[in-house]
Amino acid sequence: MKLIRFGDPGKEKPGVQLKDGSRLDASALGTDYDEAFFGGNGLQKLASWISTNSSSASRVAPSVRLGSPICRPSKIVCIGLNYRDHAAETKAEAPKEPVLFFKATTSLVGPNDDLVRPRNAAKVDWEVELAVVIGKRASYVSKEKALEHVAGYALHNDYSERAFQLEHGGQWVKGKSADTFAPLGPFLATPDEIPNVGNLAMWLRVNGQVRQKSSTSNMIFDVATLVSYVSQFMTLLPGDLISTGTPAGVGLGMNPPVYLNAGDVVELGIEGLGESRQLVTEYK
Repeated sequence: MKLIRFGDPGKEKPGVQLKDGSRLDASALGTDYDEAFFGGNGLQKLASWISTNSSSASRVAPSVRLGSPICRPSKIVCIGLNYRDHAAETKAEAPKEPVLFFKATTSLVGPNDDLVRPRNAAKVDWEVELAVVIGKRASYVSKEKALEHVAGYALHNDYSERAFQLEHGGQWVKGKSADTFAPLGPFLATPDEIPNVGNLAMWLRVNGQVRQKSSTSNMIFDVATLVSYVSQFMTLLPGDLISTGTPAGVGLGMNPPVYLNAGDVVELGIEGLGESRQLVTEYK
């Protein structure tokens, strides 16, 4: 299944995208895509609802805005330096264990919403990433059982303000958490839709120029390893998000570095997980 949420910001309704690309309003199911949904066998209930109601449910017009395909989760856990080529371009040693940091959940927006440069921003950067959504409470999970706790996957752009992240001391979270810095979607694909999550092509363009072109096969730590590892340090709740890192090609790694300005357009995609587009604007 492919889960979507649609409508104006703050008023999104749950829906699904069918194999032919058409979109159904699933709000009659009576629940949004939140912790209670994922933790309460919601995916199975949704599948049953689709089989019964797909022909009669209201269609969602292609022109209707898509929001994040999940409600705001309890946490967004990000993985740093998880691609060997990205670690190299930032002149960092490849990590021996996953590097964890948080991104504020208030940064979550729809896949095609504007990217708003925060006040005093100077070095806003892009990062195409595979996001993993947790479907079942995970605490001290083994690598062998980790994928049993995954509800699905989504396209994520882990935007960063590098000056906030690297030049103001403290933790990376400051450079990762501005409003609009986590466009997610266009949809959440359940694992049956993505048979080989470890080998998905991924790309990102800025103003039509390819900046990132890689594959999830280049990750240092794979999805199962990451879910298991994170669960050793915190309980992952249904609906939580793990963003698994970005490949080479970020603005910070260019010589000289290149960052985003108002009017720039960022487009990105991952095989099987669709595409998204953000217009860069200034904070007002």
